[in-house]
Amino acid sequence: MCAIELEPVIRTARLRLRKPRRKDADRIAALANDIDVARMTTRMPHPYGLDHAETYLDSIAGRDPSREALFVVDHEDEGLIGMLGFHPNELGRAELGYWLGRPYWGQGYATEAASAALVWASKDWRRRMVVAGHFADNPASGEVLCKAGFLYTGEVRKLPSAARGEPVPARMMVWLA
Repeated sequence: MCAIELEPVIRTARLRLRKPRRKDADRIAALANDIDVARMTTRMPHPYGLDHAETYLDSIAGRDPSREALFVVDHEDEGLIGMLGFHPNELGRAELGYWLGRPYWGQGYATEAASAALVWASKDWRRRMVVAGHFADNPASGEVLCKAGFLYTGEVRKLPSAARGEPVPARMMVWLA
């Protein structure tokens, strides 16, 4: 069995995906404290403060890299613009989740980051299947996932949204290497 690199760095034309660090907390809090960002995620509360970012970064520090992979999305000029990660879902399958700060929407960064992360997941992390979902009222996220190679499964599931305080219909997708 191959050893998994504990701190992989993924590079694209404009981005670098790297391990989150404690010093990222201020920037994470600043970008995540936007209701339009938080409401499109399952776990991010709103308002989102520095204490939330620090608690999150502390909680991920000891996670098993064979089961979870978490990345900060760094822009070449802007620094941290969001986050992306693969988390085990209830069936133990790798599930892709991501968010970008609002100033970085609509510029292809999410597709660029997700596509590069999926290449890494297949080649280095040895995953052959990744699942994802997007809230039905967030078609832009569905477009990102389609451009990265995901296909719709036809399943619509109600997923929690901490920022909304209630479950929201989500369209489920799958990516196969």
